[in-house]
Amino acid sequence: MKLICSKWCGSFAVALVLASLTMYASSQDTSPGAQTPAPQAQKETRITPEQAKELFRSLNQILTFASDDTQLPVHHEVKKRLITRDQVEKYILDKLHDEKDAKRMRREEIVLKKFGLLDRDFQLQPFLVSLLKEQIAGYYDNKTKTMNLVDWVSPEEQKPVMAHELTHALQDQHTDLDKWEPEDPDTISKNVTEDNQRLEIDERDTARDAVLEGQAMAVYLDYTLKPAGKSLMTMPDVMRTPKDDTDTSDSSPVMARAPLMLQQSLLFPYKDGLGFEQRLLKDKGAKYAFAGVLDRPPSTSYEIMNPRAYERGATVPLLRMPDVHGLLEADYQPYDIGVMGELDVRILTELFGGPEEAAMLTPQWKGGLYYAVQSRKARTAEEQAATSSVALLYLSAWRSEAAAIEFAKLYGRELSKKYSGVVRVPDSESSSDERVYNGSEGPVLIVREGKQVFVSESFDLTTARKLQFLFFGAQQSGETQEAAHASPPPDELTTQLTRMITGCGLMKASLLH
Repeated sequence: MKLICSKWCGSFAVALVLASLTMYASSQDTSPGAQTPAPQAQKETRITPEQAKELFRSLNQILTFASDDTQLPVHHEVKKRLITRDQVEKYILDKLHDEKDAKRMRREEIVLKKFGLLDRDFQLQPFLVSLLKEQIAGYYDNKTKTMNLVDWVSPEEQKPVMAHELTHALQDQHTDLDKWEPEDPDTISKNVTEDNQRLEIDERDTARDAVLEGQAMAVYLDYTLKPAGKSLMTMPDVMRTPKDDTDTSDSSPVMARAPLMLQQSLLFPYKDGLGFEQRLLKDKGAKYAFAGVLDRPPSTSYEIMNPRAYERGATVPLLRMPDVHGLLEADYQPYDIGVMGELDVRILTELFGGPEEAAMLTPQWKGGLYYAVQSRKARTAEEQAATSSVALLYLSAWRSEAAAIEFAKLYGRELSKKYSGVVRVPDSESSSDERVYNGSEGPVLIVREGKQVFVSESFDLTTARKLQFLFFGAQQSGETQEAAHASPPPDELTTQLTRMITGCGLMKASLLH
C-alpha cells in the first residue's frame, strides 16, 4: 500500500533501532569484563569549527571502512557540508508542501483511514513534520552527491551515522540511485490495463528501500561493534517480529505517539532490511549481500521478510484486477489502487488482533490487492476529504482455508472500530461463508471463497456482489500473475510513507528497537 514518505526527503539519517541492536549485541558477550553500555542523556550542542574539521577529516576513513565492509568500491570522493537545524526543517517543509506530493498524501491518508490503519481524526502531514524534526541526525543526498552533517550533534555521535549514510554514497556510486529508484506514476489509472500495470510496480519501492537501509544498518553495526571484535556476522539473527516492538517514549516522544502503522512503516526498512542483509551475509557472503542485491533487487516485502525465498528466486503471487470501470464509472471515479503485501498484512493483523494474531496470520499471506473509488457526488473539498466519500474493495489470498476463515473473522470483528453503528445483517447473507454488515458509511460485505477473502465497503449490496463475482472470477480464470524479479515489483499500501521516512535519513527511532 502506498504512503508518500521516502521520495520526499532524499536520504536523511534519523538515528534509535541501532543503539538497541548495539546493546543487544553487547549483551550476547558473557565473557568476563564484558559490559553493556548504559543509555546516556543527550544534550543538544553546537559543534565548534575545530570539531567540524575533525568530522570532515574522518569522512574518508569511514568511507574506506564502509567500502571494505560492503566490498563496494569507492569510485570518487564524497562531497560534504555542515548544515543547521533551520536548513533541515526548511528542506522537510519544502518537500511536504510540494503540490503534487501533498495531493497524493491527502488521497492516501483517506485510504489508510478507510482501512482503519489511521484514526479518522489523525492529521498525517503535521505529525510527519514533527516526527522528522525530532528524528533527523544527518543525511546523504543522492541528487547532489553530498553528505550532509548536522551542526547540533557531536562528532563522535555523528561518526556511526556517517558509516550508515556513506553506505548510501557507495550504493549510489555502484548504481545511480536516481535511476535505481524511479519516480512512481503521478496519475490515477483509468482502465484495467493501467490498473494491472500499477499492481506490477506497486511494491518495488518498499523492497528497495529495505535493501538500501538494511545494507546501511549492517555497516553501522559493524562500525559500532568493531572495537569489541564483533560484527553482524557473529550476532544472532536480528529478524524482527511484531512482539519485538518496545516503548520509545523516553528517547522519542513524537515517535511514541505515532500510530502502529507509522511505527511499523518507519521500522520496516531498517529492522527487516537488516535481518534480510544478515541472512544473506551468513548464507552467501558480502559480495552477494551488497553488490549482488543491488544488481538484482527484491521485488516485494515478502522477499525481505523471507530472505531465503529471495535466495531461491521464488516468485510471489500477484492477484489480478478485473475490469470494473464500466460497472462503476457512472457513480464513482478511480481513486487509488495497490498491493496489500505481507508488510501491510502484518500491520493490519497486529492492529486488529494483536501481536500473536499477526505472528500467526502473516506467514499465511499469499497475495492481496485493494481498489478505492470516490463518489462523484463528493464535489467540495470537505466532502472529498471524508472517508464516507470513498468506497473500498480488498481481495486477499491465503495459504490455507483455515487462515482465510480466521482473517475474515478478524476483519469483521474490527469493523466497529472503523465505523459507528455497525450491526450484522444475517438475513442478507447468502451462505455461511458470507457476512453482511451495515455501518455509518454504508454496507460491508465479507465473503470467503476457498483460500481467498473479498471485502467490499460502502458499495450497495447489489453492486458489491457483482464486484465479488468479477474479483473471484479474475483469479479463477488463470489470470493470476507471478511477480518475478525481472518485472518491476509492486508498491504496498504503506510504501509511500515508508519511502518518505527512509528518504529522510537514518531515523533515531530505528535505533531503539
